[in-house]
Formats: sequence, structure tokens, C-alpha cells
Amino acid sequence: MRAAIFNGPGRIDLGERPDPVIQSPTDAIVRVTLACVCGSDLWYYRGLSPHDLGPIGHEFMGVVEEVGREVRGIAAGDLVVAPFTYSDGTCPICRAGVTSQCLHGGGFGNHGIDGGQGEAVRVPFAGATLVKVPGSGHSDETLRSVLALSDVMCTGHHAAVSGDVRAGSTVAVVGDGAVGLCAVIAAKRLGAARIIALSRNPARQALASGFGATDIVSERGEAADAAVLELTDGLGVDAALECVGTGESMATAFAIARAGSTVGAVGAPHDVRVPIESVIFRNIGLRGGVSPARAYIPDLLPDVLAGRIDPGRVFDYDTDLEHIADAYAAMDERRAVKSLVRMGAA
Repeated sequence: MRAAIFNGPGRIDLGERPDPVIQSPTDAIVRVTLACVCGSDLWYYRGLSPHDLGPIGHEFMGVVEEVGREVRGIAAGDLVVAPFTYSDGTCPICRAGVTSQCLHGGGFGNHGIDGGQGEAVRVPFAGATLVKVPGSGHSDETLRSVLALSDVMCTGHHAAVSGDVRAGSTVAVVGDGAVGLCAVIAAKRLGAARIIALSRNPARQALASGFGATDIVSERGEAADAAVLELTDGLGVDAALECVGTGESMATAFAIARAGSTVGAVGAPHDVRVPIESVIFRNIGLRGGVSPARAYIPDLLPDVLAGRIDPGRVFDYDTDLEHIADAYAAMDERRAVKSLVRMGAA
């Protein structure tokens, strides 16, 4: 089969991989119809995080082609969306709701596991991992939003849940990438009354406003801190959602959080220092981590299918597998928020 191959920093090539086969009775083979490039893939692409040479990509949806004899709840022919990590659903960590840290799970597109940016994927623990998409004849817009549930929408939701966003909250979202934009959707969905989006990009500002942001702050660093504090009468926000993973973004999140609030942090950290002084002396909490997407998808999927949320709008670059390198370059050069990759018809 054809698949994206990571051949080192700056090198994403279209290559050949062995067709996946059932290796365990709990496996399924999924023919990928839609995939995408994640912001975290750019860390590998830029050489800032390690990644095995070989398959890459962890966000995909498609049609089940074959299932192992012990798979339950999923059958050949089903349209499914895959969370970006696979999990057995039965270990103590999964039962606690943190499926992204399953004792027997892992991620797609690394350590010998098929990547989502390819024509087919072997999915371990398929019955516990894959989520069936009900109905048929879904529009392209709906399918794009279903795909967003594989990672970015669930990760934005995790930031909002971790930050304890509630009805009536004042929220700030630090980061205008796909995850940050989805965090705006999540904050609005959870009832936030005021959502301050930090963004300097006019196109991303427009998306944030369309998703529910009530205020836009274009400054960065200390100027951004001052702007948010001015908007909140000097108090800061009830929840600061950190969706980047840099030292500056984390510092901003803590600086604009009011005393007694919580920072919901989901950005993959690079050179980040948690200001423990703010944690202790300003009573600011820190929660977040890798989103347990499998635990969130069943709650979010009905809202996507009903059109109540439309995270698929973050896909502003649309291409096919033959042009996978262009999909990476567009995001790396910030010509795109998020690249959609089409594999074939569902």
C-alpha cells in the first residue's frame, strides 16, 4: 500500500508499506478514507522531537475491511473514526477514563505501528478503540468534522475540561492552531460566557470568532498579559487554555489566569517551565496532558452529526496522498491551519 514515510526532519515522502494484516484476534484492518496532518507532526518534521523513520500520522477515519475473531461492536463495512491512540478499554487506567495512557496501548504511526497517513491501518484492540459513525450519506462537511474528533477537537475539549470551563466562565485560549480553535468550540459548548482568543493571524481570528470567541487579543508576551488583564478588570480569566506548548505560551497562560483558577494545558511541551510560584502563591492549578480522545468521542460525535459543532472548518488545506509533502509544507509555513488528506471514497 502507499503511505507517507518520515525519512528525517524536513522529509516526508510517499512510499510503499506492506499491506496490513490481522496479527491478533482483537485487530481490525481499516481502509483509510480521510486523514490529516497534526501540529505535533510538525515537531518531528522540524526536527524538534524524535520520531522513528517510517510510517507517520495518527488522525484518520475510514471503512473497516476485516476484523479479528474476538472483535465486538465493529464489523466489516462500518464507517469508523479512530482516536489517535489505541487502547484496550479494560485496564485500570482506561476504566479511570484516561484511555490515552492505556497500560497496553500506544499511538499510531510510530514504533512499528501503521500510520494514519496511509491507505490502510491495522488497529489493535479495535473493538475498544474504534468508534462507529452511525447513519450514511453524510456530507463532506460532516465527515471533515468527524475526522477532527480523531484528535484536535478532543484535544481542545480536553483543554476546556481540564481548565474547568463552566457555564458563565470567562476563558482565554492561548494558541490559534487547530487545537486552540477547537478549544474555542469546546469552551462555547461548555457554556463559557466570554472567550478571549489570542491570535495575530487575521484568518485564524475570523475562525475563532466564528467558533464563538467574543474578544481577540493580537498582542504577545507581556503585552498580551496586559491586554487580557485589562479586559477582565485586572482579575484574569476563570480558565486559561494553553494549546501551544512553548515557554512563552505557558507563561502567558499563568500570567492571565485569575487567582484560584486552573490552566488547562494540552500543548506538547518544548522548553516549558511551570511557574511553581504561581501554583503555590496564587493558587493556580495545572491540569491537562494527552487527551483521552476515545473517552470523549461518544459525547462529541452526536453534536458533530447534528451540526451543533463544526470543527471540520479548521481544515483549510485540502489535498491527496500523492501531495502529502505539500500538506506538511503548507502547515510548516503557516499557509494552512490544518491539512486534510483524502485517500478515497467512503
